[in-house]
Amino acid sequence: MVDTKQNVKAAEEKMSAAIEFLDEQLAHIRAGKANPKILDGVKVMYYGSPVPLTNVATVTTPDAKTIMITPWEKNLIRDIEKAIMDSEVGITPENNGEVIRLGIPPLTEERRRSLAKQSKQEAENAKISIRNARRDAIESIKKSTKDGVPEDVAKDTEGEVQKIHDKYIKKVDDLYTAKEKEIMTV
Repeated sequence: MVDTKQNVKAAEEKMSAAIEFLDEQLAHIRAGKANPKILDGVKVMYYGSPVPLTNVATVTTPDAKTIMITPWEKNLIRDIEKAIMDSEVGITPENNGEVIRLGIPPLTEERRRSLAKQSKQEAENAKISIRNARRDAIESIKKSTKDGVPEDVAKDTEGEVQKIHDKYIKKVDDLYTAKEKEIMTV
């Protein structure tokens, strides 16, 4: 009996992790609004080793179309600028000697569709992870019936796993719908 509860708990933890990962991935997709998370992948050379941009500068969004980067050391401005240019952000930085500004350009219709497609792919990957967690849980529940767990208990537990699966799939759909709306809003 305890074994089936552990299977359900493990499956739910995996599904929850898939949702968290999806949320993180969707945050990195820029939707025409300034979001400091799009710079999370940028690494700056700092004393010979690459470090995340947030470790050497303050990243803020003064308005919906601008990201402002204030380096903690003035001599890092060139390195930060180079790191942004070399990254996949796709925005040219402007600096005034003290801060670096990134103007977020409006998205073209083609780019919006491409970002929506990328978001859909991320959502689909999350659904696959959730389905895999459900499959693993159901397989281990079926194995437990061979180890003496009553069949009716196993069936009830499978139903419980299915309900949890449905709940998490709905969360994925909700996250994707919200991101798609954000991307497609002009």
